[in-house]
Amino acid sequence: MPERSEPMVLERPTTAPAKVKSGARSGRPAEAGRRRPGARGRAGQGVLVAALSGMVLVALFPYLFMFMTSFKTNEEFNTNYWVPTWPLHLSNYGTAWEQIQPYFITSILVAAVSIVGTVGLSTIAGFLFARYEFAGRRLLYGMVVMLMMVPPVASLIPLFVLMRDLNLLNTLTVLILPHIAGSVVLATILIRTFVEQIPQELFDAARIDGAGGPRLFRSIVLPLSLPVIGTVSLLTVINVWNDFFWPLLVITENDLRTIPVGLSFFKGQNVTQWGPLFAGYTLASLPLLLLFTFLSKHFLAGMQGGLPGSGK
Repeated sequence: MPERSEPMVLERPTTAPAKVKSGARSGRPAEAGRRRPGARGRAGQGVLVAALSGMVLVALFPYLFMFMTSFKTNEEFNTNYWVPTWPLHLSNYGTAWEQIQPYFITSILVAAVSIVGTVGLSTIAGFLFARYEFAGRRLLYGMVVMLMMVPPVASLIPLFVLMRDLNLLNTLTVLILPHIAGSVVLATILIRTFVEQIPQELFDAARIDGAGGPRLFRSIVLPLSLPVIGTVSLLTVINVWNDFFWPLLVITENDLRTIPVGLSFFKGQNVTQWGPLFAGYTLASLPLLLLFTFLSKHFLAGMQGGLPGSGK
């Protein structure tokens, strides 16, 4: 017993200080190790912020240059190409508005009617594909998805011949119908995917209360689908506002031209008047800029497929 107790007494003083020393020695490197990643993290974060700021500056520079040039005269544009000048010639915007006003109004009308038609058809189709079982449901939805693989150029000539045979050239209808037909495909896919994520319990509870299909669509689907409807609306406006070739092909009357075609004619009429020309470009970009500013939250939520209040 004494031989067993002595090593126990000797081990206690030797092991305890060793643990304290090792802890004390290891404490300094641990603190230094904690500080080093923080410094590196801050340096990496600074590099990331600088890189993102450079990307934003490069992306916004053409718009800033356009806005800056819209206040210049031809002499100021030629002498001070890269820098702003003083005074600001606000009359350039008045000149530009007089030229592009009919094109602006036409584009707004076409975009508004296209949004109503696209949202109306796609929400009904998406609701039916997502919540109803009927014969040929998968086949029809597969055909809708297959339309995404058809390039718009392939249907350009048949569509033009069809519109010509229907005597729709040089009308607002020839601008609206192709946009609705082209936008409703992607819109149906987005809305169908979105509606499938709505909990089935909501529909079951509504059916127990006696709600039918129209009431389900009006009271559940539409209120919860506002994010994806905002996405569809914004995509439709972008397609209408940026479409150049189709209005150029089917419209010859000046009052029915849209913004892209009208700006091309405005450029031809004002080759040397750079201030009004860039002012017209700035005015044409404002609707998309404002819409994306106010609908960006719904646009991102609709593209991600998240539901309001779900955190997705």
